Amino acid sequence: MHPTSHSDPAADAGSPPPDDAALALYLHIPFCHVHCTYCSFNVYTRRERLIRPYMAALRREIALVAAGTSRAALSVYFGGGTPSLVPADEIRATLEACGRAFALTDKAEITLEVNPEAADLDLAGLRRAGVNRLSIGMQSAHESELKLYARLHTQSDVEHMVRRARAAGFDNLSLDLIYGAPRQTLRLWQESLRAALALEPDHLSFYSLTIDEGTTFERWLRSGRIPLPDPDLAADMYEWATDTLAAAGFEQYEISNWARPGKASRHNMQYWRCRPYLGFGAGAHGYAAGIRYATVLKPEDYIARIEAQSAPGPFPFSAAVDWVERIDRKTAMAELMIMGLRLTGEGVSYTDFARRFGISLDSVYGPAIAPLKAAGLLASDPDGRLRLTRRGRLLGNQVFMAFL
Repeated sequence: MHPTSHSDPAADAGSPPPDDAALALYLHIPFCHVHCTYCSFNVYTRRERLIRPYMAALRREIALVAAGTSRAALSVYFGGGTPSLVPADEIRATLEACGRAFALTDKAEITLEVNPEAADLDLAGLRRAGVNRLSIGMQSAHESELKLYARLHTQSDVEHMVRRARAAGFDNLSLDLIYGAPRQTLRLWQESLRAALALEPDHLSFYSLTIDEGTTFERWLRSGRIPLPDPDLAADMYEWATDTLAAAGFEQYEISNWARPGKASRHNMQYWRCRPYLGFGAGAHGYAAGIRYATVLKPEDYIARIEAQSAPGPFPFSAAVDWVERIDRKTAMAELMIMGLRLTGEGVSYTDFARRFGISLDSVYGPAIAPLKAAGLLASDPDGRLRLTRRGRLLGNQVFMAFL
């Protein structure tokens, strides 16, 4: 469905955030040297020749979409794929385009995902360009697991990248880790997390491995090359990590994310609070004006569509948008519950829910909440917030299904 077919895209949307709400900007970089075995993202190998024309198209899309709004942006996130394949001068030019288009301030959080093996990465140039947060894909401290994932780096590469980043002036570093992988033991996971903590990151994200359709892991599972991950063992890993990170001074602010005080990802908080974000680039997703949308997948198609667009379209669309979904009131309420409950510290505010939808939370979801409280999965706190309990975090999907 082409977005320009809608004369009033927000006409039947359900209670979106205010029209002047600040935006988060997600910029998808779909290029990789290798496709990781667990990855189901929109990424492509052997397309390095497209990087510069792709970045030019990305900047053009930013300008076209911004012409339809006067909103400011509070964050920019270069995700992928492998954004660290993009030269620093292209990152600088793209951030300048974001600043012109969305009144990006000096206090904005600017994140770039980095692969540890990028030994020639111009970290000082990225810092000068305005990037102030790096997300480093560590995944594991063990060579056997990194080979299983088809990662190109070693643990020494991770250590070297962290040292270089600190020397370049980065004071906000995040490390990504994977747990619950095939044949991963509790001891291996503990060693990886301890190795990550030894690098003194400001933020840690770790994810229980899921085997998605179309991945190399899915083919290996069907052929018997790898076993199905053990969910009970993954739960033990999660519980141990929760205690270990708390003892190390990290605050858990989301089911899969921990941070030093003041270092929670402001960009990702935008997603979990169901606030507006714009997605730019091939296969990017966005949510604004009560509409969710996604852009065309192939980078060649994306470049061609943007180059052919002569004038801005209705906000938040560009010619690269491939499909749109209107978010009705019922869906908006359900998404606020599911996403908000992922925020382990913040949860869902009864007051904010009523303010946004004009109806009390209990009148909508009271019958769903009561049995979850009785089962010890949800709790209402004296400060007027509904939160997952510690047990509820382990059974989050079961809780979330109650709101669909």
